[in-house]
Amino acid sequence: MSEEKRERTPLHRFIHWCEARHGNKFSDYDAFYSWSIREREKFWSAIWDFCGVTGEPGETVLANGDDMLAARFFPEAGLNFAENLLSHAGEGSQEALIFRGEDKVRYSWTWDRLRCEVSKLQQAFRAIGLGEGDRVAAMMPNMPETIACMLATASLGAIWSSCSPDFGEQGVLDRFGQIEPRLFIACDGYWYNGKQQDVSAKLKAVAATLGAPVIVVPYAGDAAALAVSLENGRNYPDVTAAYQEKPLEFARLPFSHPLYILFSSGTTGIPKCIVHSAGGTLLQHLKEHRLHCGVEPGERLFYFTTCGWMMWNWLVSGLAVGATLCLYDGSPFAPDGNILFDFARDERFAVFGTSAKYIDAVRKSGLVPKESHDLSSLRLMTSTGSPLSPEGFSFVYEGIKDDIHLASISGGTDIVSCFVLGNPLKPVWKGEIQGPGLGLAVDIWNDEGEPLRGEKGELVCTRAFPSMPIMFWNDPDKSKYRAAYFERFDNVWCHGDFAEWTDHCGLVIHGRSDATLNPGGVRIGTAEIYNQVEQMEEVSEAICIGQDWQDDVRVVLFVRLADGLSLDDELAKAIRTRIRTGATPRHVPAKVIQVADIPRTKSGKIVELAVRDIVHGRPVKNREALANPDALKLYENLAELGT
Repeated sequence: MSEEKRERTPLHRFIHWCEARHGNKFSDYDAFYSWSIREREKFWSAIWDFCGVTGEPGETVLANGDDMLAARFFPEAGLNFAENLLSHAGEGSQEALIFRGEDKVRYSWTWDRLRCEVSKLQQAFRAIGLGEGDRVAAMMPNMPETIACMLATASLGAIWSSCSPDFGEQGVLDRFGQIEPRLFIACDGYWYNGKQQDVSAKLKAVAATLGAPVIVVPYAGDAAALAVSLENGRNYPDVTAAYQEKPLEFARLPFSHPLYILFSSGTTGIPKCIVHSAGGTLLQHLKEHRLHCGVEPGERLFYFTTCGWMMWNWLVSGLAVGATLCLYDGSPFAPDGNILFDFARDERFAVFGTSAKYIDAVRKSGLVPKESHDLSSLRLMTSTGSPLSPEGFSFVYEGIKDDIHLASISGGTDIVSCFVLGNPLKPVWKGEIQGPGLGLAVDIWNDEGEPLRGEKGELVCTRAFPSMPIMFWNDPDKSKYRAAYFERFDNVWCHGDFAEWTDHCGLVIHGRSDATLNPGGVRIGTAEIYNQVEQMEEVSEAICIGQDWQDDVRVVLFVRLADGLSLDDELAKAIRTRIRTGATPRHVPAKVIQVADIPRTKSGKIVELAVRDIVHGRPVKNREALANPDALKLYENLAELGT
């Protein structure tokens, strides 16, 4: 990027704005980053004002700032998340949302249309008694109606939670069953890979268990008929037609008021319900969109995501800076690999967000979008979900656009944002993330809690930040919350990523330091696979790992079968089908292998990490903790894992 372009970035303007406000002079970006950590009160107050947050900040910016669990940002503030996302709605006929559902559906909403829909939904939700703290659960595609329903929910101070419609019945109930929603919203079907997917049976079963009123949104089925078939179902068009638009009313609530419930991957059991605050989510996303991504009002912002991934929540916040959101639902290769680049060309994306796996798939497909598509408007491509390989970096510049800003980013559901991400003021180095987010005291520590340079270790954050979860649902004493992030190091957030600093002050993340699977950049919990496969009579028990394979991770499932059974093609197919229908297609293992025994601790817990290490030829620590350490030999040098 030229110096002239750097000086036009919002980040460059923000640094000079902070210099003028506080009488500082920063020698370079690194000095400014250090200030953002050292002077958190001044920094986050500057974010509030520079980004034009609607609300009252109060006098106190940070209370109990030295205690990660007790810290409170803007404890006297009052704001509403939806009000901030709709603060640009006065721009009337300009497009706010542009939607494509594979090659089946295309439409857009103006800011006026979005505000109108939210107004009608707000009235409808209030009519059924929805209010502060109530939960709304949605099994929806990434479409405009989903965003309108979320905004109406947030406008009332209710709590939004969503998943994508490809989740199996048990996967949906494992999540929404825990939070007891007052309202359930679902589509009547969806398209994937050119095929219409029926959800009617699943929707009826989930709705019956949840027992909440249901709104059915038309998309790829017969919403009216499906709504009638439900005990307390209504068709979305009928809901909105019952009301006339009127001025929206926004509940001004505390900064820490709950906004979203997101779910962990479910590695060690049913998914944990992670509750995020309205203020923390808003401030962190404004910082990332406005400064790290440089998004300007009116620009087209796209992320390839489903409503079951936190990048959907991140994408939606782009409305708060006045961006036009480009929404896509379906396969990124339907009808072919050009579909997303067609979308980028037609709508003139400024920001194209995707996964490392998608970039690699485009590279391997032989497509060269730089030659086939006019991407002159595209200035930033972001990649997350899994580490982007050096080859992926090279392909973006050689095959997509040579003057683009490529930002590999990483964070997660736990913070509904990024710990490390792009920086428009610094160079991009192949295979590296550019650096930590402003205001986040990110470091890499060894097992003794000592900072590391030039070595791999645990990614940590040593000081409190606004987008930390406010709690886990059904965790009144915060014991699960503390165990998830603060058990490893006292008063320090341990994120569970295995990472290292580079010579350029960037980072390389080598993967999760726990047993979570990441095939194609999608986090998958092994428990969700076990919940399906171990219900089969033929399978006694199973253990699942991620195997490093061709710059990605593939899921490998080992099964101990019932006595007298052998794994044949028919049974392997049945196992995959059960996982596909009960969980999602992403959970389906690349390899299913029969084993005679599964290693476990003396307390009976299976040891996924030990099996993963054996498969990758790494030594296993603490074998003495195992009840049957000889079982590890069954996983050594398996011929099936070399193909």
